[in-house]
Amino acid sequence: MINEFITENFLLSNKTAIELFHQYAKDQPIIDYHCHVPPKEIAEDRRFANMTQIWLAGDHYKWRAMRANGINERLITGDASDKEKFLAWAQTVPKTIRNPLYHWTHMELKKPFGISDILLNENTANDVWKRCNARLSENDFTTRGIIKQMNVKLICTTDDPIDSLEYHQKLKNDKSFPVLILPAFRADKAMNIEQGKSFIAYIEKLGEVSDIQISSYQNLIEALKKRHAFFHSQGCRLSDHGLETVYVENFNEKEIETIFSHALSVATLDQSSILKFKSAILLDLCMMDHSAEWTQQFHLGAMRNTNPKMFRQLGPDTGYDSIGDFSIAQPLARLFGKLADRDALTKTIIYNLNPADNEIFATMIGNFQDGNIPGKIQFGSGWWFLDQKDGIERQLNALSNMGLLSRFVGMLTDSRSFLSYPRHEYFRRILCNILGTEIENGLIPNDINLIGGMVKDICYNNAHSYFNFFSDEK
Repeated sequence: MINEFITENFLLSNKTAIELFHQYAKDQPIIDYHCHVPPKEIAEDRRFANMTQIWLAGDHYKWRAMRANGINERLITGDASDKEKFLAWAQTVPKTIRNPLYHWTHMELKKPFGISDILLNENTANDVWKRCNARLSENDFTTRGIIKQMNVKLICTTDDPIDSLEYHQKLKNDKSFPVLILPAFRADKAMNIEQGKSFIAYIEKLGEVSDIQISSYQNLIEALKKRHAFFHSQGCRLSDHGLETVYVENFNEKEIETIFSHALSVATLDQSSILKFKSAILLDLCMMDHSAEWTQQFHLGAMRNTNPKMFRQLGPDTGYDSIGDFSIAQPLARLFGKLADRDALTKTIIYNLNPADNEIFATMIGNFQDGNIPGKIQFGSGWWFLDQKDGIERQLNALSNMGLLSRFVGMLTDSRSFLSYPRHEYFRRILCNILGTEIENGLIPNDINLIGGMVKDICYNNAHSYFNFFSDEK
C-alpha cells in the first residue's frame, strides 16, 4: 500500500489551478477528433479478454519502452502468452519514471479501473492483472461502455479512401449508442507513387471501390473525388495527411500525366518526378476539402520506419519512428499561399513533431487567418513524441505567445487504445496549472469566470463550434 500517486489534484500546483480544473475543465465532454481506434470494435462492442489485449496490443509507445528495458521481442509482439506480455510490461513500468508512460499508466489504471492504491510493478502485476481482468468482464467495460464512462461525445477515426465504412454505417443506424463515430479521410497511400508495385496495387483497389478504371491521373482524381463524396455522405467532415513535410513543387498537367503513366508501367521515377506528383495530388486533395467545407489536418515531421530489419519483420507503426528535421516553413507558406490565391484554403490544423518548429507553426497560422472564421488555421496540440507534459506546455506557450490560445480547439488522443481518454484529462490538468499559476503570479487577471470560461472553450466549446459536427443539434 502506498500514498495515492494520481491524486485529485495531480499536476495542479496551486489553489487557483485546482479550482479551474475541478470547476471548469474536469466535467467537460470529450470530442476526440483524431484517433486510430478501429470502428469495427465499436460497432461490435468488443469485450476484451484481458489487459494485454486492450492495453498492450498495438501500443508502440509501450513497445519502445519495453525494448529499451531489454525485453525480448517475443514478450512484446511475439508468440508469448498475454499474461507473459503483461508481466513484461509491469516489469518495465518502474523504469519509465519521468517518461509520460508512467503517468498515463497509472491514470488509466485509476480511470476506468479504479486502481489507485498500488503502483504497477513486478510485485503488484498479478494483483493488477486479476483486478483489471475482472472489471473487463463487466458490462461497462466493453468498448462502448468505456467510451461512455469517459464522457466521450464524438470520435473521429482515421480511414483510407478505399475503406467501405461499413462499421460507421452500422453505428450511424444504431440508435442505442449515443456517441457520434465519424470517419476521417486519409489519402496518404494515393500519394506514395515511389512505392512501385504496392502503389499500383493500391490504385487498382481504389479503382475497384470507386468503379472507375484508373488509367490516367485525371481518372485517379475522379476516383478520389468519388470516395471523398461517399465519405461526406457518411458524415465525414475532416481529412488528415501524415507527411514528412508538405509538397509544393512546380508542375504542369502534362508532366503529372506522364509521371503517373510511368508509375503504372512500373518505371523507375526520379526524385523530382516523385515530388511533383505528390505536390499535384496534395493540392487536388486540399481543393476537395475546401469544396466540401471540410477541415484538413497535417501531421508533419515524422521520420518513419527507420529500422529496415524490423520493418521487414513487423511492418509499419511498430515503434521504429523518430522525430525528423525536414524543411517546414517555406513549404507550408507556399502551399497555403497557393490555396489562398485560389480562395480555396479551408479550415486547417497543423501539427508538428519537432519541438524546434513550435514557433514556426505558431506564427504560420497567423499568416492565413481570414478574419471570418475564428481560429480558422490552428496550431494543433502536441502529438506523438510531444504529447507529454513538457511538449504540451511548450505548444501551449508558443501558441499563447504568438496566437490566440483562447481559440484553440484542444486535445486529441491520436491513439489506437480505448484506454487513452485520460490523455484529455492530462492535457486539461496541464492547461489549468499553467493558467492558475499565472493568475497567482499576477500575469493574467484574477477573474475566475473569465479564465474558467476560456478553459471550457479550449476543453470542449471551441472544438464543438469549429468542426460543425453537431450542426443538427438545436
